[in-house]
Amino acid sequence: MHELLYASATAFWLGILTSISPCPLATNIAAISFIGKSVEHPKRLLLTGLLYTLGRALVYAVMGALLVTSLLAVPAVSNFLQRYMNRIMGPLLILVGMVLLDLISPNIIGGRGLASRVQGRAERLGMWGALPLGMLFALSFCPISAALFFGSLLPLATKYNSVFTMPSVYGIGTALPVLAFSLLLAFGAHWVGKAFHKVSKVELWLRRATGVVFIGVGIYISILYIYLSG
Repeated sequence: MHELLYASATAFWLGILTSISPCPLATNIAAISFIGKSVEHPKRLLLTGLLYTLGRALVYAVMGALLVTSLLAVPAVSNFLQRYMNRIMGPLLILVGMVLLDLISPNIIGGRGLASRVQGRAERLGMWGALPLGMLFALSFCPISAALFFGSLLPLATKYNSVFTMPSVYGIGTALPVLAFSLLLAFGAHWVGKAFHKVSKVELWLRRATGVVFIGVGIYISILYIYLSG
């Protein structure tokens, strides 16, 4: 039970780290500008933020469910994962840590251009456009978000057979800043600008700290399950 709670907390942290990384942060800024159109109506503003969060959580939940279920449904794959997951996790964490520290940089999937195109289409749907906006922004992977989702969240969910919970918690974490800034919008754009400036600075150090921890844990797991276990 404690391990599952710890894993869920890790999934939530991975979501938050994803949300404040440069590329996802750009889409979240676009989402906040979309949500900000309802600043004169606090209840509508909050509902729009919740719809955006729901959209992101739904996409990650569905993707996680499909991928985790597919992996566990195939007996050979399931047996392989049960036997070698701990050995796989170590190198994976090291690779993700290297991405977070900018030591390696995989190709970008999606990008900021997608954010502007999707935002324009969502605006025509009004408040309810926040739902598809969140869904499509969730699919706009860049190196860090792809590394965190496919390299960390997915193996974690597979290890604990968490089909919906961990991917959903991760999705909520990726939208948490949008919910927070939706509330800040009611107090004025000046506060939002200052908050984003601080987030941009903090993100770099949080990402580096997480990268160092990932590499350290990855090395420990690799030593424990690869070298010592034979």
